Amino acid sequence: MASRTETTNDLAVSAGGVPRQPIERQQGLMAAGSLLGALAASSCCILPLVLFSVGVGGAWIGNLTALAPYQPMFVATALAFLAPGFYLVYLRPRGTCGATAACARPIANRVVKTSLWMATVLVAAALTFPYAAPLLLGT
Repeated sequence: MASRTETTNDLAVSAGGVPRQPIERQQGLMAAGSLLGALAASSCCILPLVLFSVGVGGAWIGNLTALAPYQPMFVATALAFLAPGFYLVYLRPRGTCGATAACARPIANRVVKTSLWMATVLVAAALTFPYAAPLLLGT
């Protein structure tokens, strides 16, 4: 059974000293939110191009362009998850890690870091696609 100090070190503490969600869970939520936001941001432009490139077709893919007016909101959402996600993974001061905590398992951190970087690449692609499309498509 974990001692009181191990439990406290594995939890984020609010201003009133009340333990909140574990840091690893917050990191996972930020990574998942940023990936979903990045997929939504790229759904109007990049996703149809990728689906056509791999041979997936259908009339429903043309409907994805209807999401183009919402792309700035999707990008803002993705960035709102990416910023705290990168903070929690890379900049947050680290406490001691209990033997049973998720920080003791490097695979969890690797998955979160990979998800954050994939989301960053997708958001960057979604932001640069309108400028790169004429060069790529030859129009």
